[in-house]
Amino acid sequence: MANRTANEQRTESLERISRIEEKIDRMTDAIIALARAEEKIVTLADFAKQQGEQILTLINRVDKIEDLVRINNSTVIIINKLFWIVMAAAAAGVAGMFFIQ
Repeated sequence: MANRTANEQRTESLERISRIEEKIDRMTDAIIALARAEEKIVTLADFAKQQGEQILTLINRVDKIEDLVRINNSTVIIINKLFWIVMAAAAAGVAGMFFIQ
C-alpha cells in the first residue's frame, strides 16, 4: 500500500507538473502575441508620424502655391486691363480714321 501511495503521489505530481507546463506554454504564447502586437503598434505609430510629417510638408507646399497664385492673379489682372486699354485705343483709332475720311 505504501508503494501504491508513492505511485499515486508520483502520478499526481506528474499531472500537476504537466498542467503547470501547459499553463506556462499558454503564457508563453500570450507573451509572444503581446510582443507581436506591441511591434505592430510601434510600426503603426512610426507610420502615423511619417504620414503627419508628409501632410505638413504638403500643407506648406500648398500655402506657397497659394501665395504664387495670388501674385500671378494680380499680374494677370493688370495684363488683362492693359490689353483692353490697347484694344480700346486701337478701336478708337480705327473709328477715328473712318470719321476723318
